[in-house]
Amino acid sequence: MSVQAPSRAASSVATQQGRQTGARNAAGLVLALILTSQLMVVLDATIVNIALHDIRSALGFSAAGLSWVVNAYTLTFGGLLLLGARAGDILGRRRVFLVGIGLFTLASLVGGFAQNPGELLAARAVQGIGGALASPSALALLMTMFAQGRERTRAIGLYTAVSIGGAAVGLIAGGMLTEWASWRWVLFVNVPIGVALLVLGRTALPETPRNPGRFDLAGALTSTIGMTALVYGFVHAASDGWSDTATVASFAIGLVLLAAFVVTEMRAESPITPLRLFASRNRSSAYIARLLLVAGMMGMFFFLTLFLRGVLGYSDLRTGFAFLPLTAMVFTASQLSARYLVDRFGDHRIMIIGITFSTLGMLALTQLSESSSYLDLAGALVVFGLGNGLAFVPLTTAALDGVEPQDAGAASGLVNVMQQVGGSLGLAVLVTVFGTASQHAQADLAPGTSPAVAARHVFVQAADTSFWTATAFLAATWLLVAFAIRTRKPDPAPELDLELEAASA
Repeated sequence: MSVQAPSRAASSVATQQGRQTGARNAAGLVLALILTSQLMVVLDATIVNIALHDIRSALGFSAAGLSWVVNAYTLTFGGLLLLGARAGDILGRRRVFLVGIGLFTLASLVGGFAQNPGELLAARAVQGIGGALASPSALALLMTMFAQGRERTRAIGLYTAVSIGGAAVGLIAGGMLTEWASWRWVLFVNVPIGVALLVLGRTALPETPRNPGRFDLAGALTSTIGMTALVYGFVHAASDGWSDTATVASFAIGLVLLAAFVVTEMRAESPITPLRLFASRNRSSAYIARLLLVAGMMGMFFFLTLFLRGVLGYSDLRTGFAFLPLTAMVFTASQLSARYLVDRFGDHRIMIIGITFSTLGMLALTQLSESSSYLDLAGALVVFGLGNGLAFVPLTTAALDGVEPQDAGAASGLVNVMQQVGGSLGLAVLVTVFGTASQHAQADLAPGTSPAVAARHVFVQAADTSFWTATAFLAATWLLVAFAIRTRKPDPAPELDLELEAASA
């Protein structure tokens, strides 16, 4: 008996260790699937940017119609995210995630074969629907797999790095695919990735219980059409002015529908956005801060891409790789934030430090001129990437803090909504500012200025004005975080936890 007892104990320990290893491996695979899916849907908002010139030549888009290659995706994605989140709560998140990835993959295949503008825009809209179903379910599954605390913070750190860095990765990937293959591969590249996610997701992802409820279609339609009308109003104002009938009508329709959305959510039996999520001041402030921060970031991507192509004369490939310092800093800083800095200094302090760096980086971009070189903007990209990487991890944590399990999908959806809506609205506002500033810069040109010199001067002057507006977005974010989000003390370090346990024992 004395010989067998240690053997049983050793066997029990080995079994327990095996189970723990298996659980870690399973969690690691789930995290890899979630991160891959999020990267795929996020980078599709920017991967087509560098290919737009080739798309216009191949399919015969007009200058105005070309912008909808981006907007058809971002608006359906952002507008239907809340409905996608609610669908995951009601039908099961793995099921909705797989349906979303399936739609996204099929639409990517169809879009790659598009022969006219209508086919491509329809495919991009369906891509947005698929992303709206997959993305919130992915984040909700992450919250289910990782308990609140350091494990979840680190998982959210990786998720945040992918979500924010994915936009820059899209620019790099778009440049590579367009120059080495064809613009069609910015869509085809999603197909093998989507198929792999479907195959592995069916077996690796856990299913969540179904919750009784109804789909709030009225809420989904009023929010989606309302946001689309607002974005259209800003874009139309840039070309036709603020007093144009279509501009005024777009803003009026957008505001009325968004007001109807709020009323609908107050009365709906199963709202896609439970208004109780906004009862927490920290969560509400984190949502708005994310919207403002992304608004500035997406404008920076748009105008810097044009600067690199039009002023510095970069190729598609070189333009994509020009954003590599930003991507590297976002990933590095987000990992430092999630693994070390938040635990040591607390969420609030890291948010403030991060947004300060982001604001300084954007401020540096306001000084670009016709004679600026890449080195003049590379430093700004590094500082901006550092700030965003530091800030987005605690911002995401604050947006999900204290959410009840039944609201996890809706809360996750709101995180993504603020990112997509912030990008769409921010870019629309900055394009409007750019249009107005271009008119003033054109009027100030000296007589006899050559067309090429005039074009560069007008662009740089207008872009600088847009960067000042983006800086104002970030300054507002800083004020909101500093004064509206309450400070949370950092968690005790692991060594201190052990000391406390020993003392209590």
